[in-house]
Amino acid sequence: MGRETDIQRIIELRDQIREHNYRYYVLDDPIIDDAEYDQLMRELIDLETKYPELISPDSPTQRIGHSVVSSFTPVEHQVPLLSLSNAFNQQELVEFCRRVQRWAEEPVEYVCELKFDGLAVSLNYEQGIFVQGSTRGDGYTGEDITQNLRTIPAVPLRLRKAVDLDARGEVFMSKQAYADLNRERELNGESLFANPRNAAAGSIRQLDPKVTAGRHLDIFIYGIGVTSTQTITTHMESLSWMKQLGLKVNPYVQKCRTIEQIWSFIEKWTARRDSLPFAIDGIVVKVNRLSIQAKLGATAKSPRWAIAYKFPAEQGISQVLDIQVNVGRTGAVTPLAILTPTLIQGSTVSRASLHNEDYVKAKDIRIGDYVVVQKAGDVIPEIVRSLPERRSGREEIFSMPKTCPACNQPISRAAGEAVTRCLNQKCPAQKYERLIHFTSRGAMDIEGMGPAVIQQLLDASLVETAADIYKLRHDQLINLERFGPKSTDNLLAAIEKSKNRSLANLIFALGIRLVGEEAARELAEHFGTMEKLRNVNYEQLTKINTIGEKIARSVVDFFSDSENNRLIDELAELGVNMKQKQSEKTLKLQGLTFVVTGKLELFSRKQIENVLRNLGADVTSSVSSKTDYVIVGEKPGSKFDKAQQLGVNILNEQQFVDFLRKMGAVY
Repeated sequence: MGRETDIQRIIELRDQIREHNYRYYVLDDPIIDDAEYDQLMRELIDLETKYPELISPDSPTQRIGHSVVSSFTPVEHQVPLLSLSNAFNQQELVEFCRRVQRWAEEPVEYVCELKFDGLAVSLNYEQGIFVQGSTRGDGYTGEDITQNLRTIPAVPLRLRKAVDLDARGEVFMSKQAYADLNRERELNGESLFANPRNAAAGSIRQLDPKVTAGRHLDIFIYGIGVTSTQTITTHMESLSWMKQLGLKVNPYVQKCRTIEQIWSFIEKWTARRDSLPFAIDGIVVKVNRLSIQAKLGATAKSPRWAIAYKFPAEQGISQVLDIQVNVGRTGAVTPLAILTPTLIQGSTVSRASLHNEDYVKAKDIRIGDYVVVQKAGDVIPEIVRSLPERRSGREEIFSMPKTCPACNQPISRAAGEAVTRCLNQKCPAQKYERLIHFTSRGAMDIEGMGPAVIQQLLDASLVETAADIYKLRHDQLINLERFGPKSTDNLLAAIEKSKNRSLANLIFALGIRLVGEEAARELAEHFGTMEKLRNVNYEQLTKINTIGEKIARSVVDFFSDSENNRLIDELAELGVNMKQKQSEKTLKLQGLTFVVTGKLELFSRKQIENVLRNLGADVTSSVSSKTDYVIVGEKPGSKFDKAQQLGVNILNEQQFVDFLRKMGAVY
């Protein structure tokens, strides 16, 4: 495929992944399985590696995990809980070791560990007492799941020593517990979990801890985020020390000095993985010495001192029962293979994306074909090849339909592009996907308006465009199935509340191609109003450092469309905010750096940090010579001691309130 085709595929993949992220993490209503998702992400990573100049800050590859669901309280990690970059073969491991050796400039020793197939969590202990636990979230802010973690027997509520510790671990479900849970769900007529990882992730994020307690979860601790102990110098020492504290540490670790030793460890566990009582999907390789880890640092997504080797794909043979096509928000018509259910690596594969018409032709995949299916990297479903020798002669050659399956209008494929599109803006499939995007978290965030409700509204002809959402009345909603007086009032209140979302939220919600949350925020801050943004030209946009040529062209094209402008005018008339909210108070603490520590009474930690950030201050997790003020509550610990040593200004909560008043800062 040529460059233009690859660029188009990058755009398509980003759109698809963003939509699937929303469905999976926010709505808990995925329409593809994890394997298909990972295949999309891997393809996008490969293409962005091929064209690094096309990587944008809002690409899904620049994120670590998922958004925080509103049902859980956000928790900001003291030190980012980043995901690991992946290696899929020995050569990629060799390249990792060469990079580490070059940057370290000294002999490097590694530690090899099992890569557990579960959910990453952070456990926060103060003076040896378990006080808070959270999910990884987006790597910087997770979800507070303290009460659920307290139900896991392997999580000690008190350590054997009174130390401050932010421990990192993986919550998982054993193979036996997984089998028992699915057996119980089957008897109850409930849907089954696809694999132990999905079961663990779904169980730890239950709103009712009693449900979590009945799921028999387990945990292994594998690292330290922050600790008050300064004597540990290596990763192996940290594992031993945490075991002494009473934390459950996996025993299958090994120090290695050469790539040969690393590879030997990998080969051993590739062969033995099925003998373990829990699922693993690879091996983690880490630099042992902490001083070298600190020297290597991290990117925004992952540490440079560690890598995850993913096990080779396991293959199976399935039959293509049908090739269907799906229509996305941008009109992309994508073929999807429907397969006979095939068990691979403990989960059932029943479909695989075929990407586009050229892909199907290149692999000569026909309806009725027997095909080799694999899960690359242990989780990515893909059709490796067809098996023409098993053909009976009754197989059908696939061709893209001439009309859209959703609206029956003609579909077309532009010259030089691999993607076939439905160009009908009134296509019900596109309309449905656009409304889901508009109401999603990160966009207008209308609580209670999920896919099922949107489909109801469309079926009842109550909405056509996003503007129609703001015209809904109580008497219209109360007549819908599963809508009572309370749910109707709640939805109307959520719709009204969304009118005050930021300009950045609205820009993102409009679904401008290539404009993600970060680009939307940049446009909102730069132009300040929707009116100014809709009148900009290409040259003005490209002068913004973070806005590339493709995004600029897409923005100009969007606002050149009369239907889009009509929608914006209608939203404005209905009271939707069209201006970036700004206040003088945001400058009051600009240039000052704060650290918050200890148990607070007047504020929660999140509240006080939000106050500081809203006033323009920087809030960090550690005290240094660059810190201007440390705000302390009860039992402030080592940060208070360090602030005293460095002579940093220290304020209790009341002194902080007085400080704000003297600064003339309103909060």
